[in-house]
Amino acid sequence: MDLNEFNSLSTDEARELLRPCLDVDRWIDGVVAARPFSTVDSALTSGHSSANPLTDEEISTAMSHHPRIGEKAKGSSAEAAHSSREQAGLGVLEGNVQDRLAAGNAAYEERFDRVFLIRAAGRDPEEILGELERRMANTERQELAEVGEQLIQIATLRLEGILA
Repeated sequence: MDLNEFNSLSTDEARELLRPCLDVDRWIDGVVAARPFSTVDSALTSGHSSANPLTDEEISTAMSHHPRIGEKAKGSSAEAAHSSREQAGLGVLEGNVQDRLAAGNAAYEERFDRVFLIRAAGRDPEEILGELERRMANTERQELAEVGEQLIQIATLRLEGILA
């Protein structure tokens, strides 16, 4: 879809298209209301700023659609397709990396009671593991802020993919 097509969608059609990017009504409403966009960059800027920062409740809602890093998303939803594409860059994880990621995911989930979320696109497994280890030292409030920023980055990348 190109930018002109996106700009010409009805409000309901645009909302439906955006929901798999980030299932947060405030974000969706902000991006839809900011149309028409003159450039893809202006759409992405809107995508980054429309709900930044996310509330705790918005983060919780949006997190329900994200699999563990290193695990294949289940189902055939648009969210699962986005996730599979985003994690494809990790390639086949070797045993040691897979084991470290599984252990890190488990420790993170025990500490923060949610899956570890990071924008996987453009990152290699070692960088992701380094970020997981670094973020384990965060307070709950710091980590929620980081999760919210990661959700916004993922949403913006997904929006870019739609408009490419």
